Amino acid sequence: MRIIGTKQDLNIEIELLKANKKSIGFVPTMGALHAGHIALVERAVAENDCCIVSIFVNPTQFNNLIDLEKYPRDLDRDAQMLESIGCQLIFAPEASEIYTTDELTGSFDFDFGGLDSVMEGKFRPGHFNGVVQIVSKLFRLIQPDKAYFGEKDFQQLAIIHRMVNIMHFDINIIDCQIVRDESGLAMSSRNERLTEEQHKKAVEISKVLFESRNFVPKMSPDNLNKWVIEQINVFPELNVEYFDIVHSETLQTINSWTSPAVGCIAVFCGEVRLIDNIRYN
Repeated sequence: MRIIGTKQDLNIEIELLKANKKSIGFVPTMGALHAGHIALVERAVAENDCCIVSIFVNPTQFNNLIDLEKYPRDLDRDAQMLESIGCQLIFAPEASEIYTTDELTGSFDFDFGGLDSVMEGKFRPGHFNGVVQIVSKLFRLIQPDKAYFGEKDFQQLAIIHRMVNIMHFDINIIDCQIVRDESGLAMSSRNERLTEEQHKKAVEISKVLFESRNFVPKMSPDNLNKWVIEQINVFPELNVEYFDIVHSETLQTINSWTSPAVGCIAVFCGEVRLIDNIRYN
């Protein structure tokens, strides 16, 4: 396995793979890898001739500089994990290799078709501009046949699908199920920042989401929304930032169960912000 940090070196590797007609599976990450990432990489390894993983903490998708500074980083640990499961190449650039100064300080515009105006986009303005900016750059550099994304970031995944269609990328986006630890908590790099006691409380998020399925369709989406928030906010350590039951394609709030529905949530456990979601039908 090789670790490279420049676009020039990456281009050499990609040209060689393309010349030899090797299929490329790609998993974009910000490092601090966990079992959720590993599941994506294992699938990419199994389904392609070459698996490439990017490790890059993208500054343009953070609207909170403290969150950016605290984001866990351990390239050596991540590399050991990836090598053990068959990843062949890690692209781990510095920000200066990816962005010009103007790109870091300026704005990036994309037609989200309303997908960015709700949930994460509502509470993290500019976040998805940064996501589309970096993923589109990585797609152009790596030119993968398949790219793998976890459904935990449900809104992000919907936006990636739109980006591929609008920008005409010839890439197959593979949606991968949420990976949870044995307690049910959705795997996230942010979980590393939880204390042992906070982790125990954070488990209540998935417990409530799973239980909420029992009330469909007896309870309306609006009433179920209120019930979920009340059940989680009972715990002093937890504070729901939002919970929305939305159409799985448009991400707009639904009023009845006739549409394909997903419940998406963001909860603060102390200072750590956690997201999760659950399908209802």
